[in-house]
Amino acid sequence: MRVDGREISVTGNLLQPLTRRTNDILRLILAAVFLAIVITSSLITRPRWVALEKSISEIVGVLSPTQSNLVYLVYGIAILALPFVILIGLIVARQWKLLGAYAAAGLLAILPFSISGDGIAAPRWHFDLSDRLNTVLAQFLDDPRWIAMLAAVLTVSGPWLPARWRRWWWALLLAFVPIHLVVSAVVPDRAVLGLAVGWLVGALVVLIVGTPALEVPLDGAVRAMARRGFLVSGLTVVRPAGPGPLELSAASAESDAAAVIELYGPHQRSGGTLRQLWGKLRLRGSETAPLQTSMRRAVEHRALMTIAIGDLGVANTSTIAVAELDRGWTLYAHKPVRGLPITQCSTKTPVARVWESLRTLHGCQISHGDLQVKEITVDDGAVLFGGFGSAEYGATDTQLQSDLAQLLVTTTALYDAESAVGAAIDAFGKDAVLTASRRLTKAAVPARIRESVDGAGAALSSARAEVKRQTGADQIKTQTITRFTRGQVIQLVLLGALVYVAYPFISTAPTFFSELRTANWWWALLGLAVSALTYVGAAAALWACTDGTVNFWKLSIAQVANTFAATTTPAGVGGLALSTRFLQKNGLSAMRATAAVALQQSVQVISHIVLLILFSAVAGVSTDLSHFVPKAAVLYLIAGLALGVVGTFLLVPKLRQWLATAVRPKLAEVTSDLIDLAREPKRLALIVLGCAGTTLGAALALWASVQAFGGGASFVTCTVVTMVGGTLASAAPTPGGVGAVEAALIGGLAAFGVPAAVGVPSVLLYRVLTCWLPVFVGWPVMRWLTANEMV
Repeated sequence: MRVDGREISVTGNLLQPLTRRTNDILRLILAAVFLAIVITSSLITRPRWVALEKSISEIVGVLSPTQSNLVYLVYGIAILALPFVILIGLIVARQWKLLGAYAAAGLLAILPFSISGDGIAAPRWHFDLSDRLNTVLAQFLDDPRWIAMLAAVLTVSGPWLPARWRRWWWALLLAFVPIHLVVSAVVPDRAVLGLAVGWLVGALVVLIVGTPALEVPLDGAVRAMARRGFLVSGLTVVRPAGPGPLELSAASAESDAAAVIELYGPHQRSGGTLRQLWGKLRLRGSETAPLQTSMRRAVEHRALMTIAIGDLGVANTSTIAVAELDRGWTLYAHKPVRGLPITQCSTKTPVARVWESLRTLHGCQISHGDLQVKEITVDDGAVLFGGFGSAEYGATDTQLQSDLAQLLVTTTALYDAESAVGAAIDAFGKDAVLTASRRLTKAAVPARIRESVDGAGAALSSARAEVKRQTGADQIKTQTITRFTRGQVIQLVLLGALVYVAYPFISTAPTFFSELRTANWWWALLGLAVSALTYVGAAAALWACTDGTVNFWKLSIAQVANTFAATTTPAGVGGLALSTRFLQKNGLSAMRATAAVALQQSVQVISHIVLLILFSAVAGVSTDLSHFVPKAAVLYLIAGLALGVVGTFLLVPKLRQWLATAVRPKLAEVTSDLIDLAREPKRLALIVLGCAGTTLGAALALWASVQAFGGGASFVTCTVVTMVGGTLASAAPTPGGVGAVEAALIGGLAAFGVPAAVGVPSVLLYRVLTCWLPVFVGWPVMRWLTANEMV
């Protein structure tokens, strides 16, 4: 390469690979959104759009019929010739590899509009010029396949063509909208649909095929270095452009000096901009630095911070030049990194020196922000830092604490937790290290820091434990860095699910309230009292499963919150998770808490089955239960699916391994607990009574609800209906079994002869007493438990 009369040798491959830029992903997303808008507007608001188009046409439609035909003729010829012009443009530009993508995009865009009930229908275009010429052209202008093909090939070929050509050709294609308004008063919706489909297909092909390499302005980079007094004699490619910059090693013509040149291409900042925006949305304001609005500003910031930190003597490089080059490229040149990576000399470098260097930075109110292992080097015993893209001058306390947490993770992984924490306390004091240790979590330590060390999870936990030991702290409260905590997100989702599952009940509320006028409120109060006692029974069973190691009354309160969590999640899994979490917060290990909940559920299932058999026998076999018992075909289907699932688990090796390693030990543990429980009669009796009381309490609440509306069913009948109906409805995918429970209970009461005038309001009252009232009480109870760190 020759620049200003000097010959510059270039070694390495400068051709950038086809990259999937952030712009291509955004283009695909926007195309999909545009297609969804077009389809939605065509199906829902098309008549209004037609009226609007006609009104606009009355304003702009100033052409006579002859003039309209002339415009239509000229535009039709241009649209007919456009794909061939694009093809010729690609050939002239020697973009041979793009011809395949060009053809694929065109065919894929035509295909969706060619599928009919009889298969794929070929376009019926004709070129019979004996008819009027504008009718020949109209078949292309109004055919969505032609418009889709044009949009697809324009999208695919755009990155490879000059910007001026691309803009003019897109303007020509999109001109069909104003031309149709002038000529026919209505824009054909099929043409707009073709445009949307073509854009989506083209964006997808571009994402798969990639975008062309942008020409690297090496001559501009050489001239920029010469202005800084560095005469480049040769360039060697160190790292090709990709997710990061194009990195080159530059040799000087007048001395043995060397430099590292980083070249940032246009659009390369798109991904970083999106990450910055996501951080601003997800993290609190104090956790993020000011937005860098352009690549040039980001590079300038890094260069200036390198100069500032170099003045303190703890930077492993120094800035040479920053310049804006042609075609949107930005240059950042600096001297080669001094020293050896700390991973190569950690045994010879005391960890205290690493913390002393960070203390030097923080002493001038400078934060680093990216303390990865690769950014730390050692030169003649001095620990130096590099990579100042995230550094900040005049750093906030939050940014300084983040530095401490990052370096705790890095030095713990390089050395050990005891020496790393000890050196940090010597450099910054116990209070600063204890405050920073609140950030030793996966959420607060950036992913790039965790990925730079081996065993990041172990380093986080060991560092936290060592900080507690050396500072004498009882506990380290986790720092909240996000705008919304995980608990708040979960509660928001649960609240949304509650609204969803409550909607069917709300729609029946008017009829139900009209029936309440005839209800006997004393029976309703009895049902409410019995419903409240079921929580005591559930708490007693779980308390006995934990050997009485938790507070019984707090456990009873937690059962109310369980109702909210179980009702707003399918199959009640939220209640089980909440119980496990409550036991863990009250001192039980994760394994012991899980075993206690599993033991309670096992006894609950056994008690439910025994009571179901017993009360079914008492009720007699002559009762018609066909209203809520599945038919034989459904039972056969369920049995077949169950056998299929069992066979799949037995035949697939990974599933067999999961059964052997994950499920089998837990089943063995529960079985062992049941055997041990059988040897303790008092504890077993308390668990059985609690589980049976929960089931019988629900049945008694249903019986009281039936009596409130005039009766007609015995307690035995209500018990059978509650257990059978609840069992069948437990498989319902809706949270809390809403809809399925009501249908099963109403059908069960009808099978025992309870009229619908009594059964329907009775079931609704029963659900209010046992489900909806506890749910609305459970929401504030759950918030109270969360605020007091009980869950």
